[in-house]
Amino acid sequence: MTRTSAGIILYRRRAGIIEVLLVHPGGPFFARKDLGNWSIPKGEVDSVDSDYEQTARREFEEEVGHAVPDAPLIELGSVRQKGGKIVHAWAVNGDIDPETMASNLIELEWPPFSGRKKSFPEVDQWVYFGPEDARAHIKETQIPLLDRLEAALAISPSEGQASR
Repeated sequence: MTRTSAGIILYRRRAGIIEVLLVHPGGPFFARKDLGNWSIPKGEVDSVDSDYEQTARREFEEEVGHAVPDAPLIELGSVRQKGGKIVHAWAVNGDIDPETMASNLIELEWPPFSGRKKSFPEVDQWVYFGPEDARAHIKETQIPLLDRLEAALAISPSEGQASR
């Protein structure tokens, strides 16, 4: 069975430039990994019958610590990540201060093979990135989601500005 996730890209406009919120995975495996390791806030769909949008909303709240802003969602379709996981995504306009964000905790065996469990935040950083920086930081397989958002908002990818 194919693993499936759903997520939401929060975007805002600052000085005419679109910025997207990306999250950095917490825990020891990603502690020193930066470029190409960030993601949209997303998480696993519980079952094949699950409502993907509701999963995306739940996972956003778990990883960001805030409900999805009350604004229309833009459907961005899905992408397949390198490991085969399908990610369904939406975008929403909003501006949440990263200083007020908080993540749920996950439990991992740490150090590996030690038999000891340790809790880590699922997400350890929340940053709004402009288009160029977002492409450098996000997982390569999620870049098409940024492209689709820009197309939906009629944005020039090189400048991140609304076209006229």
